[in-house]
Amino acid sequence: MNPQFTSKPNVVDAHSSTLSSSSSSSASDRRLNALVRHLAAEESSSPMDSISASPTAARADSVFAHVVQGPEDPILGVTVAYNKDQSPNKVNLGVGAYRTEEGKPLVLNVVRKAEQKLVNDMSRVKEYLPIVGLAEFNKLSARLILGADCPAVNENRVTTVQCLSGTGSLRVGGEFLARHYRERTIYIPTPTWGNHTKIFTLAGLSVKTYQYYDPATRGLNFQGLLEDLGAAPAGAVVLLHACAHNPTGVDPTLEQWEQIRQLMRSRALLPFFDSAYQGFASGSLDADAQSVRRFAADGGELLVAQSYAKNMGLYGERVGALSIVLKTSEVAAKVESQLKLVIRPMYSNPPIHGASIVATILKDKDLFNEWTIELKAMADRIISMRHQLFDSLHAKGTPGDWSHIIKQIGMFTFTGLNPEQVAFMTKEYHIYMTSDGRISMAGLSSRTVPHLTEAIHAAVTRLA
Repeated sequence: MNPQFTSKPNVVDAHSSTLSSSSSSSASDRRLNALVRHLAAEESSSPMDSISASPTAARADSVFAHVVQGPEDPILGVTVAYNKDQSPNKVNLGVGAYRTEEGKPLVLNVVRKAEQKLVNDMSRVKEYLPIVGLAEFNKLSARLILGADCPAVNENRVTTVQCLSGTGSLRVGGEFLARHYRERTIYIPTPTWGNHTKIFTLAGLSVKTYQYYDPATRGLNFQGLLEDLGAAPAGAVVLLHACAHNPTGVDPTLEQWEQIRQLMRSRALLPFFDSAYQGFASGSLDADAQSVRRFAADGGELLVAQSYAKNMGLYGERVGALSIVLKTSEVAAKVESQLKLVIRPMYSNPPIHGASIVATILKDKDLFNEWTIELKAMADRIISMRHQLFDSLHAKGTPGDWSHIIKQIGMFTFTGLNPEQVAFMTKEYHIYMTSDGRISMAGLSSRTVPHLTEAIHAAVTRLA
């Protein structure tokens, strides 16, 4: 046997191992004793003694002490005030969110079904979406607003990105225009949703207005609209409410829309539609998209912001889309690349859940049909509230012509009440609305119509 592979006890190694073990044990004991002494010494002094107070920490006030208290949002602040009111008769007609006849928030049955399908799909993951969002959602959203037979959609001349509801869609579109469009002025109607001015100003655009509402008739000031748009500089951006104008509920007729389209195209004005209520105004998805589709059909370019907050009741999911209709598919690809550069540093990429709900409903024939039925039911209830309030005011003999309530459309009615009358109704009747007299018809019910009628009657007779 080869000696070098023979196994024999090594006395020297064993002795060395014993010495090493003893030495290691002694070293451990020394370290343990040092730790005990260190801890005992620390008991007599604070651990913070060695940390000197910074100049900032020594100051009595916060470095942000100069920050002033910001005002409540004029719309969301209504709900804040409402929540503090202890009256059992209080009514919130401020925020634009649908309520049932019982005054409760509504989750559509079709939304619950879609969510259940998503939950049951064990192949789904929670990975990041691309910057532009869920591709299926984007494709379906463009077809919903522009129409399945829209040439621009079928020729890949539309770029669509998923955004954070309508607000986010408007902001992304505004920033894109500020960076890449030759005219940085956007015209918005007077009045308009309170957030429009803030969104576009912060996006880098100069905001101007055009005439829209006529307080005398409580209808559309169509001549004023045409005059202002006709005087706008060529190439200016014009914000248009696709349907159910917020806050007035006053929409142009189809004939008036055609005149608006012809004027804008002749002046090379760029339309930017805000579509927050498709299907929610009339109960028809197609009817409520006619204004947008007229512009898309003429071969010109446009932007449209969509929201699924109202028509699917996905308020808290923040689901929306920005679509830009362009002349060629090549330009569409370039525009999308720049939209990514706007979105990436803003919020990186959008959330997946809400967009998946929408896509699940839009791509499934049965779910889509069920959605249209539920959507029409919501629209019909709002229309019914309009007629009930009008009939109640008429029966009460309330001074004034209240026919605008049934002529206007959508979630809101511009009552014509002034700030003093609104304040009176809040104080005396615990009815909450924005100071401009806008009320959310979706917040009314058959039970609260008589109370609102009493309040309006008292306000207009005492504070005429």
